[in-house]
Parts: sequence; structure tokens; C-alpha cells
Amino acid sequence: MTRSKTSVLWFLVALVALVAGPASASAKPTITLSGSTSVAPLATLLAQKYVKSCRGCVKFKLLQGGSDVGIADVSRGRVTVGMSSRDPKSSDPGGIVFNRIAKDAICLVTNKANAVSSLDQNAVQSIFGGSVRSWSQVPGAKQNGTIDLFVRTPASGTQDAFQKIFLGSTSVFSGASQKASNGLVQQAVQRDKAGIGYVSLAFTSGLVKAAYKGVPCTLRNAKSGQYGGVRSFYFVTRGAPKGAVKKWIRWIRNNRAALRIAAKEWVPFK
Repeated sequence: MTRSKTSVLWFLVALVALVAGPASASAKPTITLSGSTSVAPLATLLAQKYVKSCRGCVKFKLLQGGSDVGIADVSRGRVTVGMSSRDPKSSDPGGIVFNRIAKDAICLVTNKANAVSSLDQNAVQSIFGGSVRSWSQVPGAKQNGTIDLFVRTPASGTQDAFQKIFLGSTSVFSGASQKASNGLVQQAVQRDKAGIGYVSLAFTSGLVKAAYKGVPCTLRNAKSGQYGGVRSFYFVTRGAPKGAVKKWIRWIRNNRAALRIAAKEWVPFK
């Protein structure tokens, strides 16, 4: 499924839940979600399939905003589930539980006019840290001008995971352009021949994926563990999941149809 189609579906999840008919809709529980733009496409597909498989037993309402937003929302009782693409932090609110539902690969991406085949960790840290500012200093680059960096906002789980996995103690260059979603980074790099960024594997259409430490960013390599840029996806709940959310998470982790959905562009729960 293309990203454009999935983007439309994000806003239609609640409507799909009405297939069983308006007469019984008021008696159905509603699961509300907010948070990670990386998790949202997978959550949408899983919600749609679950509604069909349980014959409209539950309704869904899905918003986005970034992992930190989802975690804050669920901790304050604003939503049932917070979507997070980052691991728990000691600074997170107390009483919340991170329930892993899948894993995802973060890919380094460039414009098609600048097909950089591979980057090692030193190159990634130099480029995104700002010590290397010209493509002429990057082996294999097809451009010679200034490097245009596109990164995520601080509230992003993808940004947090990228920092931990790829950058370590290196800080992101202050002149980098911050984007609020994977889709916006994808669009920015697609339009800019000098651009480079990082996105979830599901948002790499129309871009060139650079191998990291010699290993291509592919679903197969993410599943095998060969690719190093893999992080977890979580459904965050206020306390242990219960009721309709508990049933849905159990279905996601164990149902064959759910696992097949996750296996298309992500690494299913293990």
C-alpha cells in the first residue's frame, strides 16, 4: 500500500468501525490513539483488520503528533493508547506501560539524483553533526554543493531512536531543518537534490536508501537482525492494558492475519 493511500486511511479509521450499523454503534467501546507518525500507518491497518475480524466490536479514533505527545496524552487520560516509536525513558510519567507490538527499521535517505550507496557511523555523525557540510566530502555522493539536513522534531520517537542508534553523543547540527513527521521528511528529501534525512522504512518510496555500516536498509535485513538501525514500536497504556485494548493487543501479537500485516513493512512481534 502506498503512503498516500495510507495517509488517507489514517483519518478514516473511525468511519470504518461503523460497518456493523448505526443502531449498535453507541454500545461499542472506542479506542482512541495519538502519537508516533511512524506507528500510525501500522496501527491504522491493524485497526481496520480488527474491526472486520471482530465484526465491528470496537471503534477507533486515531490522531498523531509524535511519540512524546502520545505518551503525554495517555498518561493524562486523554487517549486510551499512546503510540511510541521510542523506548521508555526515566523521565516518562509514572504508571504507564510500554507494550511492544512490532519493530521498525530507520533508513538513511537521499534524493534520487544523489544516490549515496553506503554510510558508516562516522560519516553519519559527521554529516548530521555538522562537521561535514559539503557533498564533495562524502564518498560516493553525486552532488557537490552544501548538504541540506532534514531531521525530526525533539518530540519525535524517530529522532530519539536515531540519536541513540546512529549519533550516540553527537548532537544534531543546529542548522538542520526540523520536520514534524516521517512524511514531511520524505517529501522534503524528494524535492531537494542536496537533501538527506532519515525515515521509517515504510516512508522510503521515491528515495534512495543508503546502506548503514555496509548493510542495506531492507525488511529482510531488519528481520534477520543484520541491519543495525532497528527500533521498537509500542502501544503505551495507563497501567496494564485491560478491556478492549487488552484484547486488541493480544490479537496483534498472536493473530496470523495481524502478524501478516506487520510483516509487510515491519518486523512482527516476537
